[in-house]
Amino acid sequence: MQFRFLLFLFIFISACQPVSYPDAPKVIPPAPDLPKEAPKPPASDFDMSNWTDMAVLAPDIRQNIHYATSDNFTKQVLYPCGRCLLRPTVANALLQVQKSLESKGYGLVVYDCYRPLDVQWKMWETTPDKRYVSDPNKGSMHNRGTAVDLSLVNSSGIELDMGTPYDYFGREAWPEYTELSPEILERRRLLQETMLVNGFQSIRTEWWHYSFPGTGSPISEVVWPCN
Repeated sequence: MQFRFLLFLFIFISACQPVSYPDAPKVIPPAPDLPKEAPKPPASDFDMSNWTDMAVLAPDIRQNIHYATSDNFTKQVLYPCGRCLLRPTVANALLQVQKSLESKGYGLVVYDCYRPLDVQWKMWETTPDKRYVSDPNKGSMHNRGTAVDLSLVNSSGIELDMGTPYDYFGREAWPEYTELSPEILERRRLLQETMLVNGFQSIRTEWWHYSFPGTGSPISEVVWPCN
């Protein structure tokens, strides 16, 4: 009798023990959706201490930025939008040029101002000719924001004939070329003299290009924002 009781007690205790099963694969819950990081805005150093927007400083100067269109020697759109940005010293000198020309019944139209270095490389790949495109390994005055390409307009804002179109790469565009009408030669002389007296310098191959030396401005790669 005692033996049966002990046997029953052993079976009962054994049945109450937890059963061991082979290890089951662990189920990993999916990671929660994390908020996506907002894209960083492009680097820009266009604050009032570094740059001047000519549309703000001198709204009477017309703007016809060719590299914001395909109407240029590369046949490519090189700028996201057309803006004329210059170093403050250069911008103020150009404003004085405009005022001087207005007193004579003329005005300015700008074709190009500051130019990012990346665009300089694209121009060089198209036309690696130092007479017309500065070597990007050294950088251009445009890349420093200290050069401007421009022409004359009359009192109605109409661009005047200067003998060749902008970005014409030939002898006829050289300032020393004289086989042009007296009216065109006089316009080139007026533009050059007014630019020089206000601190700009010309080059021998392009009647439209003027740079402003002595600012010590560095080469820049930033691209301006489009409003």
